[in-house]
Parts: sequence; C-alpha cells; structure tokens
Amino acid sequence: MRTWTATTHVDADPEVVLDLLTDTDACRRWAPVPFDLEGPAKGRLIAGSEVRVSGNLVGRRVGFDVRVYEAGDGRLALTADGPVAMDVAYEARRTASGSEVCASISVRSGRGLFGRVAEQATAALLTAGALGVAVDRIAASAAV
Repeated sequence: MRTWTATTHVDADPEVVLDLLTDTDACRRWAPVPFDLEGPAKGRLIAGSEVRVSGNLVGRRVGFDVRVYEAGDGRLALTADGPVAMDVAYEARRTASGSEVCASISVRSGRGLFGRVAEQATAALLTAGALGVAVDRIAASAAV
C-alpha cells in the first residue's frame, strides 16, 4: 500500500472547508478525478453514509462503493472500494488566518490483472499531483 499526501492553506474556517468536503455537488468540482454519483444519494456526506460512484479509469467505466467513517470536526474520512481500494482522509485545522488542509490517499491493489493495472494508473495520477490539485481546488472554492 502506498500513501500520497498534500497540504495547503485555505483562507476559510475549518467549518467552511468541511462543508465543501461533504457536499456531494462540491466534491465533483474539487475531486482529483471526475466521477458520477449513482442512485439518489445526493446532498451531504455524513458519518455512516454509503454511496456508489463511477468514472473512467484506464479507458474503462468502473464503480466504487464509498463508505464515510467520519464527517465532522474538520475531518472527512472514507474508503472507496472498486477495482482498487482507497483510504481517504481530509483534515482542516484552524490557523490564525484560516485553515491548513491536509489530505491523504492510501491505495491498495485490486484483484486480478485489471485491479493491478487500475492500481498502477491510480498511483500514476497521484504521483503526477492529482491530490495537490484537489486541495488547491478546495482552497480556491473555500476562499470565494
């Protein structure tokens, strides 16, 4: 399992950042990769939420079951299980001039040949800076 991290300053309180992190429509704007929500689960992510998302990975449409474990006190923690498994955490900590947002994604290999290919593709996206782009988008959205 490999883990990627990114940190940035946000000119907003942690509550504003958490609002962006848990709003499903906002998530689509800042997420490191494009995705679609499947089913009626729109609105707000809360602890205990389970949603299904889908998107394209390695030229193939794939789905992930997302389980939210924490969504409060400036933190969002979830897992996404699909062709690869990911543990995702975002934390917004109050600073004198807003928040420091720290993000981490740990990726575990999936099953079979496609799972290994999907893990390598996900790793390549994260190594290329996709998580940093996501936290920068969060910062830009929160500062509005």
